[in-house]
Amino acid sequence: MPASFHRLLTSAIRKPPKTLLSSLFPAVSSFNFTRPSSLSRRHFSIPPQPPRSPTSHFLQPRTRTPLETQFETWVQRLKPGFTPSDVEAALRAQHDADLALDIFRWTALQRGYKHTDTTYLTMIKRLISAKRYRHAETLIEEVIAGACPVSVPLYNTVIRFCCGRKFLFNRAFDVYKKMLKSDDCKPTLETFALLFNSLLRRFNRQTVCYVYLHSVRSLAKQMKALGIIPDTFVLNMIIKAYSKCLDVDGANRVFREMGLYGCEPNAYTYGYIFKGLCEKGRVSQGFGLFKEMREKGLVPKGSAYMILICSLAMEQRLDDAVDVTYDMLGNSMAPDLLTYKTVLQELCRGGRSKEAFGLLEEWKKRDLSMGPKNYGLLVNALHCKNRD
Repeated sequence: MPASFHRLLTSAIRKPPKTLLSSLFPAVSSFNFTRPSSLSRRHFSIPPQPPRSPTSHFLQPRTRTPLETQFETWVQRLKPGFTPSDVEAALRAQHDADLALDIFRWTALQRGYKHTDTTYLTMIKRLISAKRYRHAETLIEEVIAGACPVSVPLYNTVIRFCCGRKFLFNRAFDVYKKMLKSDDCKPTLETFALLFNSLLRRFNRQTVCYVYLHSVRSLAKQMKALGIIPDTFVLNMIIKAYSKCLDVDGANRVFREMGLYGCEPNAYTYGYIFKGLCEKGRVSQGFGLFKEMREKGLVPKGSAYMILICSLAMEQRLDDAVDVTYDMLGNSMAPDLLTYKTVLQELCRGGRSKEAFGLLEEWKKRDLSMGPKNYGLLVNALHCKNRD
């Protein structure tokens, strides 16, 4: 046994170290201690940084936008216990309507504070002027629902906005009905002016006019019942509504009542009435009103002139038609091609062709806007009428 152990130990010493390790410690010698070649060739100037935590970016403060900075500045200016007048001043001071709305909403959430009709009115006007119509509609619905005390200026602003938006037309009359039922916010002359004007914009077709004329009559009666004295502007709108529906008797009735209210008829008043009279076929009465207004030095619009000229020509009152045409040209207005053609052809039909050609030449000199094209069309029309 001693000799055998001695030979074994001598053979183990003569083996290389790797063989010795693998024979004595086989598990350790199988582990690879070599490092990657990329790291063995790399030299670091500074030690590598440890990996960042996934939540480390939340710890850095976010840069505020200019709008957020301004908002925080104004919020700090509003000291505890601020009043509606303080909020109104802050809203008026903003150049950005969105920032003003943020302040408006933030103040509404503060304890012990409630918006008034003044703050709502200021905010709605700011939004309308900035064309933020959707936000304005939201605030208007809040006002109608009773979010704040109401006032006549606030209601009138709401009605003006609704009248200007086609799909909110009925909403304007809902607000008007609330004013009628209230004790402190009865409709004013401005309210009726807004509603009359909104109705007249819908008088675009003859069949529709009669539907809205009923609303005009009803509003006029309610205005009288409230003791509101109308002005010339409102009375002219009522006259125009009657005239567009060819209810010239109703228009004349309102016209005769103007003196009772201390209102003086103007050029629009006469123009609406004599246009309606001519369209109704009562040309003589319309021409009488035209002469009355001209004696007062009032000048009608070009459209009223042309309706009167054509009506007189069709009634074979050719001399009067020619005189009104000269009067129109003398007031720096020119008839259109149809008006010229109507007068000249009626002259030819009445056997006054030579006079018609002479008038055409003279009107061409006075009307610089006639142009060679229209002049040629009128000459051809006269020749064709003479052949007939």
